[in-house]
Amino acid sequence: MGVRAGHSGTIAALAAGLLTACALLWPAVGQTPPPPLPPQPPTVPLQPVPAPQIAPPTPVAPEVRAPEGPSLPREAVHADVSTRRIAVTSTFSGTGIIVFGAVDNSRQASAESGLYDVVIVISGAPSRLVARKKSNVGGLWINTSSTTFTSVPSYYAISSTRPLDEVASDDVLKSSGIGFDFVPMTFHRSARNLTADEIREWRDAVVRLKRRDRLYQQDEYGVAFVGRSLFRSAFDMPATVTVGAFETRVYLFRDGELLSTYTTKLDLEREGLEHFVHRFAFDHPFFYGVLTVLIAVGAGMLASYVFNRNKA
Repeated sequence: MGVRAGHSGTIAALAAGLLTACALLWPAVGQTPPPPLPPQPPTVPLQPVPAPQIAPPTPVAPEVRAPEGPSLPREAVHADVSTRRIAVTSTFSGTGIIVFGAVDNSRQASAESGLYDVVIVISGAPSRLVARKKSNVGGLWINTSSTTFTSVPSYYAISSTRPLDEVASDDVLKSSGIGFDFVPMTFHRSARNLTADEIREWRDAVVRLKRRDRLYQQDEYGVAFVGRSLFRSAFDMPATVTVGAFETRVYLFRDGELLSTYTTKLDLEREGLEHFVHRFAFDHPFFYGVLTVLIAVGAGMLASYVFNRNKA
């Protein structure tokens, strides 16, 4: 019994070892072995791709500008009058004056080139004026309305190289007070209710009456150039012109643009007996009135004596 027991242990150990070896050599029952991997294509070594070459920028030559010459100076006008003081006496019957001047830095080749336009305006001392309008009422012409201007130039004369509408636009002429349409006139506050058409009508009436008396004048070709820069113009002042300070304005235009202006003064002054009587009347109005009455009475008594003596 002891021998069999020993042989049984040995046989059991051999069987266990055999089973262990079979388990290591064969896969477990019921499991499918994994499929074989497909054959891989032969690998080709990658070649390095060269970086794209960028052409260097073409150098640009710097712009060469022609040297600029010195800029031309701006034109300017200067002028004067033949006389700055005109004596008004009891024998004054009007006078004429000459306005002359020059264009500094003139660019025109000759007097005939017509590059520049010159406009000369002479305006007299402003004064108060009452304008009245007459209407036909029952076959009679009587004053039916009136308006008062507090300031109206007593004298206004225009002389130019050509018509004003060819020299500059209305806006430029208006801003400079050039032309009969833009004569500086100031209405009295009593005329504040007038419409634009009525104001225009009154202004035109004043200009028309002044032109009839030769106090407002215009010469569209009165300014003449003498050479490249010199110019001159003549003006006529009637005997009825108001004594006082006058202003002469000279305007220089080119292609409708105002380039330069110049202003000079002119005075009309009373002299002699005319000056004495005027000063006495304004400085001593009471005594002037009394003296006037005495002179009138004396003249009447003298005339009566002469007539009565001739009858006797």
